[in-house]
Amino acid sequence: MKDQQNFLELILRGESETLEFKSNFNDQVIETIAAFSNSVGGTILIGIDSKGNLSGISTGKETIQNWVNEIKQKTSPSVYPEIRNCLNEGKTIIMIDVPEFPVKPVSFKGRFFKRIGNSNHLMSAFEITQMSIQSSQTSWDAFPARKLTINDLDVLKVSRFLEKVKEKGRYPLQNDWKENLEKLRLINGETITNAAWLLFGKEAPGYNVHIGRFKTPSLIIDDKMLNETLFETVEESMRYIIGQIKVAFEITGMPTSRTEIFEYPLPALRELVLNSIIHRDYLSPIDIQIKIFDNSISFYNPGGLFGNLTINDLKKDNYRANARNKLIAEAFYLTGDVEKYGTGFIRIRKEIGDYRTMVFDFDEIPNGFLAALKYKTQKISTKDDTVNDTVNDTVNDTVKRSDNILKEIEKNPYLSYVELSRLLKISRITVVREMGKMKKLGLIERVGSDKKGYWKILNTPLSNNS
Repeated sequence: MKDQQNFLELILRGESETLEFKSNFNDQVIETIAAFSNSVGGTILIGIDSKGNLSGISTGKETIQNWVNEIKQKTSPSVYPEIRNCLNEGKTIIMIDVPEFPVKPVSFKGRFFKRIGNSNHLMSAFEITQMSIQSSQTSWDAFPARKLTINDLDVLKVSRFLEKVKEKGRYPLQNDWKENLEKLRLINGETITNAAWLLFGKEAPGYNVHIGRFKTPSLIIDDKMLNETLFETVEESMRYIIGQIKVAFEITGMPTSRTEIFEYPLPALRELVLNSIIHRDYLSPIDIQIKIFDNSISFYNPGGLFGNLTINDLKKDNYRANARNKLIAEAFYLTGDVEKYGTGFIRIRKEIGDYRTMVFDFDEIPNGFLAALKYKTQKISTKDDTVNDTVNDTVNDTVKRSDNILKEIEKNPYLSYVELSRLLKISRITVVREMGKMKKLGLIERVGSDKKGYWKILNTPLSNNS
C-alpha cells in the first residue's frame, strides 16, 4: 500500500530531473539508470507512458532478476538499483530506485551520461574528467605536475609563503622547507603537485588574468595581461584595480583630516580576486577576466559552481562551499588571505553594506562564473551617501579641481590665479573660489603679497583621482 501511494504521488509530479516514465524495460532505461547514478539519483517507473498513463507491464518469475543481471553487465562500475513491483487497479508497475553512485562516473555500454532536466545528456571528455576527480575526493591541483620536479620551484617564493604561514599561526611548521611542503601535500619527494607549481614555480605557469579599464563594452581604455604564480597574481591584480578605480576625499575638522573613500570597498574587491584565482578551473584554457567600467566592475573565472553548490545557496549566509582546488585553497587559508572556507560572499555583502546604492550580482554563465559590483551613486562621505547623482558629480569635480590646483602650485608656488586658470582650463573665478575654500580648510596659505608672494602647501597634496 505504501509503495502504491508513493508511485501515485510520483505520477502526479510528472517527469523531472529525478523521475522518468517508461512503457517497457530496454536500453534507454539502463541509460537513465547510469545518468541518475552520475547525478543525484532518481526513480524510474516502468509500465507508464511519457504522459503518465498507466499501461502496466507483464512480468514473469525471472523478469526482475534478468533485469538486474542486464543492468550489472551494461554499467561500469556495476549498478545495483532497488527494483520492486507495485500494483494499481490490477496493473503491474515496476519501480526502480537509483541512488547517487559513490564512485563516478558510471558508464552505460562505454558511454557516460548525466541528468539535466528531464532528459539524459552525453558527457564530454572534460566533464568525465571533472566528475572522476571530484568523486575520488581529490582535486586536480593535487595531481603531480607533469615533467616538473622540486628543482622547478622558486625557493624564495616558498620561503615567503612559509613566513606568512608562521606569522598567521594556523599550522605548525618545521625548520626544513621541503618537510613543510611534504606535510602540506604540496610535494612528494622530488615530485611536485600542480598546486606547488602554480604557487611557487620559477617560471610563469601559463594561466592568465586579463584585466582592463573599459569605457563601453567595446571601448578599452587600458588593459594588462598578468601571468605570475598565484600569490603574485593576487597582488598585481589588486595594484592594477586600485590604480584604475575612483577615490573620493572627505575633508573634515580643524585641524583638517582627510579620509579616502574608494569607489568600491577594497576588502570586497580582494575577496573577488581571490575567489576568481582560487576557484577557477585550471583544466580550462580560458583566462580570468576582470573588467572595470565607470559604475561597475566584473570578475569572470572559467569553471561553474563546484559540487552541489547552487546560485541560490550563495545568496544565503549559511551555504557550504566545496573547493575545486583543495590544496590551493588551503595555502591561501594558511597565509590568512582567506579567513574561513565558504564565507567570501558573506564578507563581500558585509563590506558593501555602507555603500547604499551598491549591489552584488553573480551567476553561472557558459563555461564559467561571473560576479560583479555595481552602483548608481558613488559613495563620497562616511556620514551620508544618499546624495543624488548631480551632487555626487559636483563633489567629485570639486575634489578633482582642488587636487589639480595643489599639484600645480606644488610644482610652481609662484603661479598667479590667471596662470592657474590657463593651465587648468577653468575660469579665474573658479580658481579663486576653490583656493579660498582650501585656505579656509588650512590646506594652503599665501606668503607675501599678491604680486610677489607665493603659495605654501600646509598639508600633503591630494592623491590623483582616476
